[in-house]
Amino acid sequence: MSSQIDAMQKDSKDMRNNIIVVVLAVVLAVVLVLFFLQRRDHKVMMTEIKAEKDSIQYQLTEIAASYDSLKTENDTISEQLFVAQNKVKDLLIEVEQTKKVSFSKISDYQKQVTTLRGIMRDFVVQIDSLNRRNEELMAENREVKQQYREVEQTNQQLNQEKERLQQNLKRAAMLETRQLVAEPLNTRSKETKFAKRTAKVRIYFVLGQNATAKRGPKQIYVRIMRPDQLLMVKSENDVFQFEDLKIQYSAMREVVYEGQDLPVAIFWDNTNEPEMMPGTYTVNLFADGNEIGETTFEIQ
Repeated sequence: MSSQIDAMQKDSKDMRNNIIVVVLAVVLAVVLVLFFLQRRDHKVMMTEIKAEKDSIQYQLTEIAASYDSLKTENDTISEQLFVAQNKVKDLLIEVEQTKKVSFSKISDYQKQVTTLRGIMRDFVVQIDSLNRRNEELMAENREVKQQYREVEQTNQQLNQEKERLQQNLKRAAMLETRQLVAEPLNTRSKETKFAKRTAKVRIYFVLGQNATAKRGPKQIYVRIMRPDQLLMVKSENDVFQFEDLKIQYSAMREVVYEGQDLPVAIFWDNTNEPEMMPGTYTVNLFADGNEIGETTFEIQ
């Protein structure tokens, strides 16, 4: 009887041990399954986090490149661009150097990327607006310059026309001579052809009618050039203004001109002067700063 009880107790103990073993085996199996499932989920999570991190780095690189392409001459916007570019570069360095990244950190990075992208878009809008305005201003500037050139050209044409008209008026108002003749005379005021007998030279001409010429006193200057190209003068102080120079004259007479034909005679008196040489003499007339006539005479 005692042996039967011992046997039953032994069987009961073995059964309990078996049950414990089975339970432990089941628990171990469950633990292993949970471990592998958790490990798989962790790998999946890490893969997703890495993919998100790579995506954020790629987006930041794109934003940095976009900032590099933005150019403006506006100093204020340029300074703001510089600050924003540094923020993008700093965030990119932070993301690259961060080894342990959580979903919350990824979410924070994504928010910063969204903010930086929005700031960049605002810069694009501002710079495009400024560039369009600059283009408009440049177009207006080119138009103004073109108008200025046209006005300058018109003014130049008007000035040229004015100058031309003034020259025409000046030419129209210039005295003209006709019947100009130079005659060598002897002591009896008779015309002679001999140098030894020439006592004076009479220069005769008619100042022609001119309605546009200025009325009043006129100084008529005569220059007589000898055959040897020396000017016949009475005094070194006998000069008059011609263009930009003061030049000497041989003889001068003042007349009163009233716009009508006016006969004039001017004389060169060779008394007390060296004897005139044979050859051809050239006579030039001047009035109002213009040369108004030329003729020659010859003596033997």
